[in-house]
Amino acid sequence: MNLHTFHIPVMGIAYTIDSPIKVGHLGISSVVSIMDDEIIEKMNAFYSKKFNRPYLEISKKIQDYRSKRITSYLNLMEDIISEKFEAFKTELSESKTKLENYLNTLPKKSEIKKRIQDFVGDGISLPTGIREFIDQHLTAGKVDVNIMTKVDRENYVKSELLPQEMNDAHSALRGFMNSQLESSLILSAGLNPRLVSYMETFEDFYPSEKGEITKKIVLKVSDFRSAMIQGNFMAKKGLWVSEFRIESGLNCGGHAFATEGLLLGPILEEFKTRRAELTRSMHQLMTDCLLKKDKIIPNEAMEIKITVQGGVGTAEEHQFLLDHYQVDSVGWGSPFLLVPEATTVDKDTIQLLAKAKEEDLYLSHISPLGIPFNTVKNTTNDYWKEKRIAENKSGSACTKKFLALDKEYSMEGICTGSKKFQDRKLAELEIEKSNLSTEDFQKRKNKITEKACLCVGLGNSALMEHGMEIKGQQQGVIICPGPNMAYYDREYSLSTMMKHIYGNIESITTSNRPNVFVKELNIYVSYLKNEIKEIVGDLTVSQIKKYTAFNENLQAGIQYYKTLFAENMNFMSETVHKQFELMTFELQNLKMENLKVIA
Repeated sequence: MNLHTFHIPVMGIAYTIDSPIKVGHLGISSVVSIMDDEIIEKMNAFYSKKFNRPYLEISKKIQDYRSKRITSYLNLMEDIISEKFEAFKTELSESKTKLENYLNTLPKKSEIKKRIQDFVGDGISLPTGIREFIDQHLTAGKVDVNIMTKVDRENYVKSELLPQEMNDAHSALRGFMNSQLESSLILSAGLNPRLVSYMETFEDFYPSEKGEITKKIVLKVSDFRSAMIQGNFMAKKGLWVSEFRIESGLNCGGHAFATEGLLLGPILEEFKTRRAELTRSMHQLMTDCLLKKDKIIPNEAMEIKITVQGGVGTAEEHQFLLDHYQVDSVGWGSPFLLVPEATTVDKDTIQLLAKAKEEDLYLSHISPLGIPFNTVKNTTNDYWKEKRIAENKSGSACTKKFLALDKEYSMEGICTGSKKFQDRKLAELEIEKSNLSTEDFQKRKNKITEKACLCVGLGNSALMEHGMEIKGQQQGVIICPGPNMAYYDREYSLSTMMKHIYGNIESITTSNRPNVFVKELNIYVSYLKNEIKEIVGDLTVSQIKKYTAFNENLQAGIQYYKTLFAENMNFMSETVHKQFELMTFELQNLKMENLKVIA
């Protein structure tokens, strides 16, 4: 039984790089990016020293150093959490005040909380046997890991291509699989068939007769159709997806994978009504595959968890998702960037986030992956990037190469945020300059130079906060909060944030915060308007079909919410109804049927 009904998702490359060490002993599960082995190695050295553990550097001269660095750090975190968890349980068993304070950070409906309270009773002192009781009921949080499947660059020694298993994502996977963790691998950004084939070679992904799996698979998905396709694909390989992590397409942090106008509420409703169908389909396909592979077949269909994240900001919203849609956990990301006890963010960036308003948080095109990316205005990365552009030195020194995936100029791949790539693109643009208007030339130039070095920018904050040296070109800090950040205005303690999530204190969000569903709809309407606005010339037939379907899905979502709100008046205020009416009016004003079409 889980202690908490929330989890902390992966944020950036290093904002949650040590979150498990900070919160794991409290029973909170969090997700670590295992993309950047260089930062991981630095964290390994830092925490080994802090907790008096032996440390042996894993240099780049060691064969398979990337996966070995990851394995070593994951094992270290697990050992530290175990040590902290034992100390924490001792602390709780020796002080009733500390035990009561901790129980106040647990859900109101927590069965574990109720059992401990019943056992302790109303006495002044703690009863005999409290330590044994705590041992039986408290569990540490999981150290889950994230691999972005697109970040799977081939690696070379000089000009010689290394075997596929030495690709970046493959190496990271191997690092996790060789660790002592019993936790989950979270795959984001779609399927990577080569990576899935490699996953088939690891026994820890396969179930026992009782359906127990040492290392579980979690897929981030945007809708039910995607879950069914990807879940069945994995099942045909004999691999069970233990959890589908639904992420709001636009009302989230980091990379944004917009749906075709499908909104979170209707998506969750479909998961709720078709969950058993998904389980049956996957179970049958997995059973057939395991039979062919001569592997153990579970006695019965295994559990599939459904979790959700993106834009949730109040205890009422959190509980509504749990109760109405029967999700197993809710991810809270951006608000924890303001909680130093949970994430690692430098002081200046925390202040930037605390002051950020709605207009400061925006969907950018700075990612070299070509995927919209949520960020905030006036980061230090913005300053250094604009300075280089002004000096005609746009682009970054590509030292890590994790996103060197563009193969237009080289089979080894080049990052579109690099100086090497941008110099070539700008030179080509200069040749075309005479055929372009001043406005079109500047637009195309901006499209080239706006790309930023995520590999460095998303990791610098953690290095700064831990007092580690940052070498090389000045990149500053890139941060990736979701729009929800606008409604939090200061730094918070971990205890305060936990109590806020469960409604054990007065809400800490600002008074102008819209309902999570309203905010998502608002973002999608703005997204659709901007998509149409940015098209040069008339729309094609295919574009008209795309945007008409997008609009229709939004309209259907609004009708769904109107029905939902009518049935749940305690959750939906009159203000929320008015906000949805306003969004309906904006959609109608788009007048899709009047858009010009070219054949």
